[in-house]
Amino acid sequence: MRVAFGTDLANPVTAAVVAALEASGHEVVQDLTSTWPEVGRRVGEAVAEGSADAGVVCCWTGTGVSIAANKVPGVRAALCVDAETARGARRWNDANVLALSLRLSSEAVAVEVAEAFFATVDVDPDERPNIDRVEG
Repeated sequence: MRVAFGTDLANPVTAAVVAALEASGHEVVQDLTSTWPEVGRRVGEAVAEGSADAGVVCCWTGTGVSIAANKVPGVRAALCVDAETARGARRWNDANVLALSLRLSSEAVAVEVAEAFFATVDVDPDERPNIDRVEG
């Protein structure tokens, strides 16, 4: 899978996530821009236009990049702080961008969350009508 990855602060957590994604066989395209609005928008655009299959965005709280990514039509960014929430975001919400908080996530937790997000590929067919309602 081709993954667009963006962060406004490169640190050991972001490095661990990128390394884990690459070790799992994903092609990671990094965007290390300076502000969270740009990070969220650029990763969201990469996913929406199809140059990436999914995305990961990071900022201090994870909220800003999530909001910015969700402004891009076709993006469903989910701020996840644990693996089970990441699985649910994919399965029940068809999330295509993972948002991570650099404040709350240790390297180990961030990697667990990302691995759960990308390992979950099947959307619950019973949720498709609800997901479609969000798309408008």
